[in-house]
Amino acid sequence: MSMRRTLWKSLHCTNNVLNLSQPIQRLPRTSLRSYNSVSGIVNAADLSFGQPVHETHPHILQPGELTPGISAQEYADRRTKLAAKLPDNAIAIVAASDIHFRSGSVFYEFHQDPDFFYLTGFNEPEALAVIGKDSTGTDHTFHLYVREKDAKAEIWDGARSGTQAARDVFNADETGDISRVKTILPELVGSATSGVYTDIMTPDSSTTTQSALRRFLHGKPRRTTEFADLLQSQSSKINRLRPIMNDLRAFKSPAEIEVMRRAGKASGRAHTEAMRKAWTREKQLDAYLRYQFVMQGCDTSAFEPVVAGGKNALSIHYVRNDDVLQDDEMVLVDGGGKYGGYIADITRTWPVNGKFSDSQRDLYQAVLNVQRSLISLCRGSSNMSLDKLHSIAEDSLSNELRQIGFDMSSSSKTAIEKLFPHHLSHYIGMDVHDTVGYTRKTVLQEGHCITIEPGIYVPDDERWPKHFRNMGVRIEDSVCVQEDSPFVLTTEAVKEVVDIEALRD
Repeated sequence: MSMRRTLWKSLHCTNNVLNLSQPIQRLPRTSLRSYNSVSGIVNAADLSFGQPVHETHPHILQPGELTPGISAQEYADRRTKLAAKLPDNAIAIVAASDIHFRSGSVFYEFHQDPDFFYLTGFNEPEALAVIGKDSTGTDHTFHLYVREKDAKAEIWDGARSGTQAARDVFNADETGDISRVKTILPELVGSATSGVYTDIMTPDSSTTTQSALRRFLHGKPRRTTEFADLLQSQSSKINRLRPIMNDLRAFKSPAEIEVMRRAGKASGRAHTEAMRKAWTREKQLDAYLRYQFVMQGCDTSAFEPVVAGGKNALSIHYVRNDDVLQDDEMVLVDGGGKYGGYIADITRTWPVNGKFSDSQRDLYQAVLNVQRSLISLCRGSSNMSLDKLHSIAEDSLSNELRQIGFDMSSSSKTAIEKLFPHHLSHYIGMDVHDTVGYTRKTVLQEGHCITIEPGIYVPDDERWPKHFRNMGVRIEDSVCVQEDSPFVLTTEAVKEVVDIEALRD
């Protein structure tokens, strides 16, 4: 946020239409926002926005919050931290996600670009954020270009926040209609004598900004865009933004951790409720889990759940979820909910009939023993990295398997890689696999949030004990690293053998 601005200004409207010509009157942050109209003062609750605000959705947002659990001040602080990492006279450019279509005009659920959402809290498509640091290095300007309010379009697609709300709710220093961005950006880019920081020219699996800018600038995709041409003409000044964003997003604030805890609590309860019931179809369990995520307080599912009965659990990302659940097998369920833009990630494995057989219990307990010991190492004082934790997991799982009859004596490294083919952990936050490209070698510190998910997947191979073949067990929790002790975000999902079995008693 620019040092020149004050958060939570009032809006002004005429007949409930935002009026850009009237002066802005700033209100104390503790006040409810109101709007000047011809007939008098209109409360914000009487207007419509493209996403919840406190006045219209007090059941979702507390006063001062821009998104659930995250204040407007925190979003401003994030922009300040980003600006501090930029050279003087540089700009960072981040675009909102596109709406993606199944076919024709039938669209998928909208998912905002996480970097854009992290910096703005703005949850609409067709928007662009530009954060420019001035030549003195002491101030910066937040530009937010959005769709203008349009009564005809809003009949079809719902409310838009518009440019006045971009300034007065989302605290932009400069704003404008996104349809005019191609006339605005050349000057901004040209003035950035120290460089442009963006991922638009080098999109990866976690960003859709290239296609987003094509839509903004031209209304439909084209092979080249004016914006792309503009950046290419100044290619010597282009820098990747992602490394800077990863450094910011990798460390969660207390408010972020609290939002993640709410997602974890709701998701954990959903898993436990699912374990209480007898299921005969993967698809039914899948549907119930998604339902419970929302019923327990999440906004939606964080990702496509894995519901894998029997040998289906040997496929790490099995999401067909269309098979029959056999009474004498186990089911592996990997799923989590999303709340306020943040996710939980949980995996539980349990017997379909509610009672572990001897072999199921032995394999399950082996994985659980390792998972508990690894969680205990999620402390800043442990000097651990994700890669180091993974190496410990491989050794610990090998030892546990040896004790229950697996031959791990020869080529044990190769053996454990066949039985445990995925990495132990990944960073979590706004994405299930958060901060793409952030190294697994960094020493974990307070504020890092990760998964701990050891697993064993036993193929139908004579090399392994017969009574364990075609079993897959994974146990996963979401954990925030603290200096002296781990903070498990997902404790409501039971995982002790005795507790799982007690759910059906």
